[in-house]
Amino acid sequence: MDATEDPAYPFVPLEHERLDGREMLARSRAFLALMQQRRTVRQFSDEPIPFELITNAILTAGTAPSGAHQQPWTFVVISDPETKRRIREVAEKEEWEFYHRRIPEEWRAALRPLGTDWVKDHITTAPHLIAVFGQAYGLFPDGTGGEKQVKHYYMPESVGIAVGYLLASLHHAGLVALTHTPSPMGFLRDVLGRPRNERAYLLIPVGYPAPGCRVPDIKRKSLEEIMVHFRTATAPCDEI
Repeated sequence: MDATEDPAYPFVPLEHERLDGREMLARSRAFLALMQQRRTVRQFSDEPIPFELITNAILTAGTAPSGAHQQPWTFVVISDPETKRRIREVAEKEEWEFYHRRIPEEWRAALRPLGTDWVKDHITTAPHLIAVFGQAYGLFPDGTGGEKQVKHYYMPESVGIAVGYLLASLHHAGLVALTHTPSPMGFLRDVLGRPRNERAYLLIPVGYPAPGCRVPDIKRKSLEEIMVHFRTATAPCDEI
């Protein structure tokens, strides 16, 4: 046992397969090629999808690292048409206020290439919505019929990483999704009856793209624009 290990919290051997270098590179390139095809979609088909794709994606999201391994996330799946209608009704009311009265001109200019507006038909058209909540703190019985609060560490960062896993899993399964942030989002906790420790983080419609779906003609930043590499000038990078 390592000197840092507490006997009350045992460790187990890591399950890890050391891959051949060529296999590693092939997997890396294949995953990159797949993820380069991922696009945010606002035009959904109402065609049903296998629900296991949703549960598998959420289980994948649950494998994400989190602060102190507290896993401060809840994924609420909404498939009921009436609940989706209620969410859309409130979301569009908030979005109308945002687009007509609250949005700064700089933000409006940033959104213009995406063609977004206050109408959110994806909420009712997509077969499923995933409302992602971050748990600001844990709630546990205190032994007296009440509840005690337990602080959660790095909640926003942890939930953000989990959402990344979720989106990658959905895309890998052949689905499309949209990261929707109604502004503000507090109504989601009320509509969905979530406890007081949860904060709405994202609303994600999921499904197949609508026939003839179109997306904005936008480009991603190049490697040179997003990576900075510190290394010894005379030392070459490892090659496979």
